[in-house]
Amino acid sequence: MKSFQELEKILNQIDGKGYKAYKELQGQYQWSNFTLSIDYVQGDPFASPSRIRVIVPGEKGGFPSELYNTPYKRRAVIDFLSRTVAKNISRIYHHVGGSGKSGLISIGYCGQEILERNYIVIDQNRVEARLEVGLPAAGRRILGKEAKYIFLVAIPKIVETSLFFNAISKESLFSQVKLVEDQYFLRQELKRRKLVAFVANGSILPRESGVSQRPMVKGAVPFQSPKEYEIEIQLPNYGPIKGMGLPQGVTLIVGGGFHGKSTLLQALELGVYDHILGDGREYLVTRENAVKIKAENGRYVEKVNISPFINNLPMGQDTVRFSTENASGSTSQAANIMEALEIGTDLLLIDEDTSATNFMIRDGRMQQLVQKEKEPITPFIDRVRTLYEEKGVSTVLVIGGSGDYFEVADHIIMMDEYTPRDVTQRAQEIIKGIQNPRKIEAVSTVQENPPRILLKSTFSMGKRGVKIKPRGIHQITFNKTDIDLRDLEQLIDPNQTNTICFMLQYIMERVVNDKMALKEVVEKVYKDVIEKGLDVVSPYKGHPGNMALPRKYEIACTLNRFRNLKIK
Repeated sequence: MKSFQELEKILNQIDGKGYKAYKELQGQYQWSNFTLSIDYVQGDPFASPSRIRVIVPGEKGGFPSELYNTPYKRRAVIDFLSRTVAKNISRIYHHVGGSGKSGLISIGYCGQEILERNYIVIDQNRVEARLEVGLPAAGRRILGKEAKYIFLVAIPKIVETSLFFNAISKESLFSQVKLVEDQYFLRQELKRRKLVAFVANGSILPRESGVSQRPMVKGAVPFQSPKEYEIEIQLPNYGPIKGMGLPQGVTLIVGGGFHGKSTLLQALELGVYDHILGDGREYLVTRENAVKIKAENGRYVEKVNISPFINNLPMGQDTVRFSTENASGSTSQAANIMEALEIGTDLLLIDEDTSATNFMIRDGRMQQLVQKEKEPITPFIDRVRTLYEEKGVSTVLVIGGSGDYFEVADHIIMMDEYTPRDVTQRAQEIIKGIQNPRKIEAVSTVQENPPRILLKSTFSMGKRGVKIKPRGIHQITFNKTDIDLRDLEQLIDPNQTNTICFMLQYIMERVVNDKMALKEVVEKVYKDVIEKGLDVVSPYKGHPGNMALPRKYEIACTLNRFRNLKIK
């Protein structure tokens, strides 16, 4: 290992030389209280930035082990330190200029959610931060003076203020760990009390805009539970907290337009993740395996059993192993439900605004005009109770246009000027007072997908092997094939998409064997990551440090939308 003085010497020697001379920097350099590891040096100022790690010995970092002695507490600490590093980069570092990505210093992105990330590693032996650095150049000539400022001034200051227990805000760190501990406790209470979600009184559900997950600052109405659903939970750190406990079963969210129905559902769908202090949704939790379901016109479907919802298609098309390059609204929504059930969801979240109308309802008058034998679709209204009573799958459904659903609902909540009210009893009175000519048309049980064996031929090689790249949050390119993820509303971080790319490569190289079902493949890669950490799916040791854990549902959704997917 070299000293930091040798790093300074190299930078002096290569100043003004061609950019490739930066390759001489690769290696490890020792400071008095940390090690700098320059692991990858970019070949061009316009290429992906160089990758470095800064490693503080555990005894010098000084973080008490009780702060990270459980997986969820470790996640909280890693998230907190990642945000601390990002803040200190902005506060301390005076950006140097140059061509391309010159002067960049960054750590992975953190949004409102507290996700499993690999930006920081912490254990008894070390505290390690993984950064990207754009080595500075004028054109393609090395700017040695600017590089010395980055490595010898800025980075040491960032390390000293971010990765030592005595240098950070202990109060803020403990607050985040306690918050995540409370959120973990709430999730266990959902199971114990047979709830699908909990929304604390005072929660702020609306976001500041359609492209931001930050809370609305002005005009937001704090959430207040209807008294019929209000419960109190004793949290280990916060203490007693009251809010709406949403029971298992079929729940309707009704109300006039613009009164907050979809806002509540959107909050519930992201309640599968923990949120930072001040987000407004810190004490809103939903079952972690909840899946948002919607229609996706045009999506690819490969051998999915949609027969519980769709049968007797014209031309005799098979719906037990249904395949299409261009799904309709109804067939896509049916496939989405069956794929979610295949992976193990027990909570469906559905908004009528993003659903296929003919998939959701078929009223009594239409039943009389179009006979059942002429209608291939069994609407969701005729399956929602079967899903719960036979499969234990609950549904939360936003509905504003069909009172037919009153008869299949266990709970009905009306949003009235952003305030929820229980109207279950009133809906029952309406059912008794107004005769409904509609008949239930489903008679059979919901048969799940037969095992869908994932074939190796799914991952066909191009002329130059395989190149898998993320394109923002909602698109992945596999060689020349685009995988469209825009309708996966619970995929919320670009680094989750980065990780899915690595997982696809891992599945292709180490998991798929023409024998395992798609579900088994997803569970295998997920189990490996949970047991060994996110780095297990990366081909590079310690890098990239910009991975965030997606849920297994989004991994499966990616495979299912891959237009080269082959199922046996």
